[in-house]
Amino acid sequence: MAAGSFRRSIASQLSKVLDLPPENLIKSISAVPVSKKRHVADFQVSIASVIENSSSDCSAQDLHLQAQQLAERLKCDSVVSEISAGPGTVNFTINRELLAKTVLHQVWKDGSEYGVKSELFSTVPRQKAVIEFSSPNIAKKFHIGHLRSTIVGNFIANLKVALGHEVVRINYLGDWGMQFGLLGVGFQSFGSKEKLKSSPLQHLFEVYVQINKAAEDENTKKLAKDFFRKLEEHDEQTLSIWKQFRDLSIEEYIRIYKRLGVHFDEYSGESFYQEKAQEVLKMLEDKGLLQKTIKGTGIVDLSEKKDLSTFSTVMRSDGTSLYITRDLAAAIDRMNKHSWDTMIYVTDKSQSNHFQHLFQILKLMGYDWAERCQHVSFGLVQGMKTRRGEVIFLEDVLNEVRSRMLQNMTSTKTTKEMQDPVETAEKVGLAALIIQDFRGLLSSDYQFSWDRALQSRGDTGVFLQYTHARLHSLQQMHGNAEITDVNVACLQEPDAISVLQHLLRYDEVLYRSSQDLQPKHIVSYLLTLSHLAAVAHKTLPVKGSAPDVAQARLCLFHAARSVLANGMKLLGITPVTQM
Repeated sequence: MAAGSFRRSIASQLSKVLDLPPENLIKSISAVPVSKKRHVADFQVSIASVIENSSSDCSAQDLHLQAQQLAERLKCDSVVSEISAGPGTVNFTINRELLAKTVLHQVWKDGSEYGVKSELFSTVPRQKAVIEFSSPNIAKKFHIGHLRSTIVGNFIANLKVALGHEVVRINYLGDWGMQFGLLGVGFQSFGSKEKLKSSPLQHLFEVYVQINKAAEDENTKKLAKDFFRKLEEHDEQTLSIWKQFRDLSIEEYIRIYKRLGVHFDEYSGESFYQEKAQEVLKMLEDKGLLQKTIKGTGIVDLSEKKDLSTFSTVMRSDGTSLYITRDLAAAIDRMNKHSWDTMIYVTDKSQSNHFQHLFQILKLMGYDWAERCQHVSFGLVQGMKTRRGEVIFLEDVLNEVRSRMLQNMTSTKTTKEMQDPVETAEKVGLAALIIQDFRGLLSSDYQFSWDRALQSRGDTGVFLQYTHARLHSLQQMHGNAEITDVNVACLQEPDAISVLQHLLRYDEVLYRSSQDLQPKHIVSYLLTLSHLAAVAHKTLPVKGSAPDVAQARLCLFHAARSVLANGMKLLGITPVTQM
């Protein structure tokens, strides 16, 4: 890793002066973000992180003085060309030609693995992660929360895989419960086998809406209860209707997920854990954790003082399981099946309480691995509507974004020459959705705006795709530069240095996202990279330049495009080559 060799070199100098092992210093050395004010150093070390007696109560003046004293004891060498003291930091500037040569060689050599091979990850053990995400309810709306869960879960899975972890992607469907009693009765009255085959999600939703109007009717209630009871008793005919609903829905989901570039290793669901949930209730009872209320419901006391100030209901009065009981059964089953190191649930923040209870109950049951379960929560999206009104199905969103993007592209002159404008519009539109969603903290709510998401300038997914396509066509036009014969002395302009400095930081950004599972660090990095590449594209022309200058610039643009594409793919975006 380019940054790695420089960090090691700086660490070995610091270690001699500070008498500390170099490996302890590596993580204190960070690449400096590119500044619009131009000249910034490449790396810096914060005094507070390396000098033991510089405690938090040190004044800014003291820290500055300590920084100056440390800087004076360090010497420039063949790697570091300048050392200076800043407010509480020591700054290092790398020899400019070495910077260009090392960064370009590393990006070229590592390709899609650039950044992930960094020594920042050397102490991170390779693990097996189970990630549960998307998880829509059959026959109900695939609302925008499911879309967020799908793209966030996909990002976390992509990142983990890129970093060498083993990942199992699970879609835990809402495929059981009383609503299937209603749905079964509704299908007998309003269903059509043809419509079920041609568009299952749409048809089941319509049936569900119709039967819901009669849901308060005593006769309908009784029929629905009977249908669901038969399901629970495994009545063959009832089960085969339910199985058809489930199988056809999954088939259609797979087709839609494919448009999103998302796949799952396992389609699970509440239905799998009906019987296992009963086993969980038995375990809770055996461990003395299950208490009965006056109404006959089963609860688990979660309060510290055991005064029932917080509890979780795990059983209905008729002895049947609830959603949380099935989740307990699923967690235990996944541990037995996959022996995972970490399990991540991706849902909106309204379910935080549910997961707190789930993890607490598992701990009370004696499962220490509950501490390795994590709930990645996200905020709500307001205002996402299609031209036809409220969003009901994921496909509505995909069709809407594609048609709006196609409309925008048709008004530009290049679209006509494109091989497949519809597919390009879909990929660019998806990038727009994903970037708008990932720009802030996941836990924040935000107001969705089609106009803002689909702008071609500014910090949008459209701008990232446009930059990638532009850099790709530059390579098409001038051919690929060969890294072996690049004269790095030709890359000393400030705009070239800014791109190189930014490429240097990529491993730190990946490390940060891997620690807190927030995509915003990568998004912000890629947007800056695109802005820097756009400026360099203007000020450092390839066409009309001397051959060795043109070659060097092509190499720089190749490196920028390669890292941009890598980052986009992690976020779940397919880079386009024409726009």
